[in-house]
Amino acid sequence: MPYTLQILDIDNVTHDVRQVTLEKPEGYEFEPGQATEVAIDKEGWREEKRPFTFTSLNEEEHLEFTIKIYPEHGGVTEQIGKLKKGDKLIIDEPWGTIQYKGEGVFLAGGAGVTPFIAILRDLHKKGEIGNNKLIFSNKTEKDIILKNEFEDMLGDNFINAITDEDPEGDHIFLDGFVDKEFLQSQIDDFDQPFYVCGPGPFNESMMKYLKELGADPDALVFEE
Repeated sequence: MPYTLQILDIDNVTHDVRQVTLEKPEGYEFEPGQATEVAIDKEGWREEKRPFTFTSLNEEEHLEFTIKIYPEHGGVTEQIGKLKKGDKLIIDEPWGTIQYKGEGVFLAGGAGVTPFIAILRDLHKKGEIGNNKLIFSNKTEKDIILKNEFEDMLGDNFINAITDEDPEGDHIFLDGFVDKEFLQSQIDDFDQPFYVCGPGPFNESMMKYLKELGADPDALVFEE
């Protein structure tokens, strides 16, 4: 059944990513990594549903989504970028996306990191972050979603790959995308869980490299 929920807050996470906090229906439950269909409660947009992952945790009193805005697409995310506190979104029941299967390596391209946020927050909260590693590929440094939080949670196991600029500071810079050699240089065990999420081309190349290196990855395509 759909729920029409009021927006309690909207924060800017980066120049084009918004964190949207919503009311939470009584008894509504989900697991870290799950998503739901979201529509805007406005004329002409109520049937335009898009999947977004919860970035809040189930035990929290509100729902939260972390959403990248694509103004050039002229679609749902552009409209979400114009919403204000007090506007409403329509959500459905939660459904499964990537499930945590144990300590491993998370590979994210851009907004594809969103399904990993709640998983890593949950592990961190339980003191079970262990040796999980996040390799996060972005075009520029200003595109990195929740950079400080990932650094706090993962320390040296948070690895940034910046593909379109030469970043300042202590970063790994790659001229282009994360490639097979890079994966070999950062990962010493390919017999562990791998979680891959990003745009289609990112997923395809990651899955190909990982399989060539002997891994058995789980992938989730994050539609842009």
